[in-house]
Amino acid sequence: MDELTLVREWGADQGGPSGRSRAAARSRLEAAMAEESRGVASREGTLSRRLVFRTAFVGVTAAAVGAAVVMADDDEKENTPRLSTVSAMEVLRRAADRSRSVGSELPVPRDDQYFYTRTHITRTPVKGGQTRTWTNEAWISVDGSRPSRREEYGKVHNDPPLGEHEVLWPPTTYSALQEMPTDPDKLLDLLRLGQGSSPQSDRMAFFEGCMLLKGPRVMPPGLQAAALDALSKLPRIRLNHDDVDIAGRGAVGVSYPEADFTFLFDRETYDYLGQRVKGSVPKKVNGEWKQTGWYYETRSLRDLQVVDRIGQRR
Repeated sequence: MDELTLVREWGADQGGPSGRSRAAARSRLEAAMAEESRGVASREGTLSRRLVFRTAFVGVTAAAVGAAVVMADDDEKENTPRLSTVSAMEVLRRAADRSRSVGSELPVPRDDQYFYTRTHITRTPVKGGQTRTWTNEAWISVDGSRPSRREEYGKVHNDPPLGEHEVLWPPTTYSALQEMPTDPDKLLDLLRLGQGSSPQSDRMAFFEGCMLLKGPRVMPPGLQAAALDALSKLPRIRLNHDDVDIAGRGAVGVSYPEADFTFLFDRETYDYLGQRVKGSVPKKVNGEWKQTGWYYETRSLRDLQVVDRIGQRR
């Protein structure tokens, strides 16, 4: 089943996703989350770039489920703007309001165009050590019908067009994204795969929301704000106590128990800045894969453009 068909079935006013779509989506998400919890990129293509754009997110811990906390200490962090006591729900709602007020200046992409992205990555070992940085660039075919190119961690990857039966989630085509609801309650039901609220379905919804916000894509009006509002309704979301700096901007984090990533928002404006993850380097020891070299990694999208060809940046 292709992604447009899947999304259209989700968006149809016929009581939610079909059984086939639900099963397929649930299977993909459960496989993706299991893979991420191991911190190993799929060696058999299950989580290829075509499915989740090479997501390599593993673990991040935070405190107090949904509780209100003070996010800065004046004595220890004199140069950090002080946040009032807020909850994770409030942070997401303020971020949604910010998204609505800012909007997007990018044009509606055509299927034959590319998304150009420039992403800054900072990686610091958990136990201390030298911080490494990369600037990743990518040219991703909007509808997957053309070859794409990615530069990740200093290595260039040339990706062939999508195969006939390969699934792209979240979709990148503007028409497919327009099929997604901008009502937060309806969108949350879609992200939960129509399964109602439970720790498992809510974790899936958080994962889906992460994939949707991660990009690369141009959001139709109101979709990003709806996604943030939808995630604010999850009962177990929580604030991250750690201060994270992204290009000189202090960030506040929102995560979900056992989810392997954290959303980062500007502490003053609530702009969406990127994501923070805890990952590791897989190493084969005595025939078994072990996780070594744990690190924290911050990813921030510095540029997103709609271009006509690979190599073009504006």
